[in-house]
Amino acid sequence: MNDSNIRSYDVRAQSTDVFGRVLCSCRNHHFVSDGPVQNGCPGEAVTPAEFFLAGVAACGVELLEVIAKEKSAPLRGIRVKISGGMDRSRPVRPDFALFNSVHIDFELEGVNEKQGSELVEAFKKR
Repeated sequence: MNDSNIRSYDVRAQSTDVFGRVLCSCRNHHFVSDGPVQNGCPGEAVTPAEFFLAGVAACGVELLEVIAKEKSAPLRGIRVKISGGMDRSRPVRPDFALFNSVHIDFELEGVNEKQGSELVEAFKKR
């Protein structure tokens, strides 16, 4: 196995003096997350669910750039909009809180529709 295929990520989180507010750390970066107001938390900072969706959107932008470069596609810009819904009355699994639905929209600049579709399909396979 090639070591370049192995990637490890370490993230830390800890409680703060404010109920429902969490201090998170990745390498030397620190940020605050709040639980949602529905849980009695502040809901002022980005929630964990929003961070999760933002991570998926950021992955989409970065990977599409990489794939376009590999394919020499003339991609000039990418915008991703992602939304997720969670219906607590209809859980996907009773033992986990999961999104019932996630929808991703890609807006690509510099490529035609066929090229864009090929890039998005390649992203889905990664």
